[in-house]
Amino acid sequence: MNTITAETPLSLRDIPLLAQLPPWAETLMALSLLAAIAWVANFLVKHIVLRYITRHLPMEGAVAIAARLANIVPALIIAYGIRAVPNLPATVGVVIGNVVAASVILFLALAIGAALSLANTIYERRPDAAKRPIKGYVQVLKIVLYLGAAILIVAALMEQSPLLLLSGLGAMAAVLMLVFKDTILSLVASVQLTSNDMLRVGDWIEMPQLNADGAVIDIALHTVKVQNWDKTITTIPTHRLIQESYKNWRGMSESGGRRIKRALLLDQNCIRFLTESERREIANIRLVHEHLDRKLSEIAAWNAELGPAAVLPANQRRVTNIGTFRAYVVQYLRANPRIAQDMTLIVRQLAPTAQGLPLEIYCFTATTAWVDYEDIQSDIFDHLLAIMPEFHLRPFQEPSGSDLRGRSD
Repeated sequence: MNTITAETPLSLRDIPLLAQLPPWAETLMALSLLAAIAWVANFLVKHIVLRYITRHLPMEGAVAIAARLANIVPALIIAYGIRAVPNLPATVGVVIGNVVAASVILFLALAIGAALSLANTIYERRPDAAKRPIKGYVQVLKIVLYLGAAILIVAALMEQSPLLLLSGLGAMAAVLMLVFKDTILSLVASVQLTSNDMLRVGDWIEMPQLNADGAVIDIALHTVKVQNWDKTITTIPTHRLIQESYKNWRGMSESGGRRIKRALLLDQNCIRFLTESERREIANIRLVHEHLDRKLSEIAAWNAELGPAAVLPANQRRVTNIGTFRAYVVQYLRANPRIAQDMTLIVRQLAPTAQGLPLEIYCFTATTAWVDYEDIQSDIFDHLLAIMPEFHLRPFQEPSGSDLRGRSD
């Protein structure tokens, strides 16, 4: 009977039960025993160790890393145990060993890939993560990782040096450049977008040539996803954001105000000087009372300097209805708490057109929320259109069928 010494490695052949079996049965029994040991080890690791890890590391990424590393334990048991299987052809043992080695490399690569994903997830929880996303860099690292793992797996299966395989890739450089052209372009674009702070998750961008008008919801290596206002998703190749122009509304969002730039079209036939009675009537409007007092004093001083020439009305300065209305609009906007008073506020006339005289309102709301912005803008123009007749003005409107019919009647 064989005796086990320190110099004699423990082998499955030393088990008395296996030594009494035929060679094929002995091999089959040894393989079954090895598979059972590997299964038990796999069960213990995944149902006990992983459960403990899950309890103390509830993060999904950490559990994924542990689950992939747990697969290495049964693989190592098979790798070392296969050497002790009796009567197993050397070729079979070598093949199984190579496959197990390749599997270990694969599990390690998957675990490192999960660790990179976990690092990106943790980074995205930082307050400044949207300003400088690292998702593109993580994807590049994963590509390099999986390419390296693929080379090592092939080398393990072929029992060749990885350096030998890498030397053969030199001849394929041109092919690789062609295959990974988009990846290289996207990587360069991603670096430029991040380093120059040109795009962040949450930015509202407009890119009409690609039908993109909405908020950026994801910045990856190859693509940038934009959720449009109709809830559709536009996917933009990352390198297109460097090669082509687009509008980023982040500055508006950060300023806290959103611009109103719209004109009222006034009928030019109703623009005239105000009579004395009309001035007294309009002076009762609180928002223009001070303006009229100041304007009348200024006009009176001007006209007093004219001397006898002041007899002719054409030589005099007089108050106009459109000037008074323009002053009212300015004071109305100044008194509106929903208009940003620390930003540009202008009420101006534009060049006359065939559709009337445009009186443009240029100001900023005190909010950037879309719904609130539209509500504020509508309230302003509702009021201005309704109060316009108080200044003896009317908006211009193209003649319609009812207008023409009313004239004929």
